[in-house]
Amino acid sequence: MAVLTLAVLAAGCAANGPVPRPAPRAIPAAPPRGEPSVFYNMPAASLRAALGTPAFVRKDGAVEMWRYDGAACRAFFFFQGAAGQQVVRHVETLPHGVKLAADSACLTALQAGPARTS
Repeated sequence: MAVLTLAVLAAGCAANGPVPRPAPRAIPAAPPRGEPSVFYNMPAASLRAALGTPAFVRKDGAVEMWRYDGAACRAFFFFQGAAGQQVVRHVETLPHGVKLAADSACLTALQAGPARTS
């Protein structure tokens, strides 16, 4: 009886074959490279004066991110530098721009109107 049980268990394992792998997922395309010159190296105080208080702020180690929400887009400003001397090092918008990671129409709209919180 024990031999029969072992034979059934072994046959069950062998019948399954290889485990199917899920199809690989495509990695989304990276946003275009380059920074809008008007904001690159801008001090934090100058950005706050230009756009107001950000809707969201996050600090991860030496990098700080400010998010501004517009009616049709969101802009993300990434700062680096010593405390009190941080400057913008990268800007992105959602949706992305065509030639840069930041859409110029979004940034212009944010400059024209007050920031709104989400």
